[in-house]
Amino acid sequence: MAYLELNNIYKTYGEGENATEVLSDINLSIEEGEFVAIVGFTGSGKTTLVNLINGLLKPTSGKVLFKGEPVVDTSHERGVIFQNYSLLPWLNVGQNVYMAVKEAFPKESKAVLKQRVNEYVDMVSLTPAINKRPKELSGGMRQRVAVARALAMNPEMIIMDEPLGALDALTRGNLQDEILNIWSKDKRTALLITNDVDEAIYMADRVIPLKPGPNATLGPEFKIDIDRPRDKTALNDNPNYKKTRNAIIEYLMDIGAERKSVSTEEYELPEIAPKSFVA
Repeated sequence: MAYLELNNIYKTYGEGENATEVLSDINLSIEEGEFVAIVGFTGSGKTTLVNLINGLLKPTSGKVLFKGEPVVDTSHERGVIFQNYSLLPWLNVGQNVYMAVKEAFPKESKAVLKQRVNEYVDMVSLTPAINKRPKELSGGMRQRVAVARALAMNPEMIIMDEPLGALDALTRGNLQDEILNIWSKDKRTALLITNDVDEAIYMADRVIPLKPGPNATLGPEFKIDIDRPRDKTALNDNPNYKKTRNAIIEYLMDIGAERKSVSTEEYELPEIAPKSFVA
């Protein structure tokens, strides 16, 4: 039994003539401890897919199963890291994380909760900023708070909805490594939604393209046959990296051209570095 299963998922918005089928025939299985990345075009339905997995949305038809049970609502077992941080602006770093762990562990003492907060704030190297509010933090620091908050709730699965998309290249590369270091400690099941091909290959065990909608569906999976831990610099000379990257890019360009030929709607290609991997 897979840890997460999406069986014949369809999602439609609107009714009658105004109905738009955003996702169509989505089937996906993720095993416990696996790191899977879904890469797709801007506007292809990636966030809708995340919200279905997290229980924020219900499918029009089909089933989302987590550990064999239907997903009917949000749960602390599935921690989500969003792109927009979603921090409470009137609370400082420690308080934002504390609110989450208090919700996840209502029976724990205040001392235990504070210890957990300190542990995860330190894990993302934000202890010096623990008393600062979001407006006093850079974008990268805010995203690290979001990472600490999600992980401090001890989720059994981490779901990341383009969490690094708005960051500069250096901060993005550093956070990629931080997330991987945290993931490698206990191999929690992870799902990354991204529009960056290189990020997907660097972080995941499998990369699965999402064809652009309407009627978006998953394409063929690409297994990443590169040993961990991965070295970004060495990837440029890794034949498996080059082969996989070229195959994914070729597939995405083909389906992008195909979609463009049958639709007047514009789609933005996933991020593709021109020559080599850029951290």
